[in-house]
Amino acid sequence: MLAGDLYLADDPELRELSLRAMELMEAYNRTSARTPERRREILTELLGSVGEDIDIRPPLRVDYGNRISIGSGSFANFGLVALDVAEIVIGEDVQIGPNVQLLTPTHPLDPGPRRAKWEAAEPITIGDNVWLGGGVIVLGGVSIGENTVVGAGAVVTRDLPPNVVAVGNPARVVRELDPGA
Repeated sequence: MLAGDLYLADDPELRELSLRAMELMEAYNRTSARTPERRREILTELLGSVGEDIDIRPPLRVDYGNRISIGSGSFANFGLVALDVAEIVIGEDVQIGPNVQLLTPTHPLDPGPRRAKWEAAEPITIGDNVWLGGGVIVLGGVSIGENTVVGAGAVVTRDLPPNVVAVGNPARVVRELDPGA
């Protein structure tokens, strides 16, 4: 599964991991902004790796959680969906707008395997100091280079280099940024 191989999502072991994640998500999503220590405690249990000084505003939705790492100083606004069938790496100082979706699962194009409930997944990597505007969708197999800005509503279907602005569906580079600015 993590290597991009086909798997069945209703595997009993995966089902148990998913139920664990759902319980932790429910607890996290009920927390108050006035209880940052409790939020961090839950995130540390739910996610694979949690950097210092992060802020993820509820609601948060994940498949398993343990395949997500988020670097120090990063922020995710309301409604992050991070389907972590494969690894999701979020760098340091990343800004994630509301209702962003990070989607690692893929499905066979052929109808037979899809009907049989086979799935696969590809990882997502988001570099340091990236800004994902509201409603951005990042598909599996994508890497976004450091300092890149992805405009609101963009659908990122392929890698984006560092130090650019990308917009649209599919996302395309419209401007280069000065990394020293």
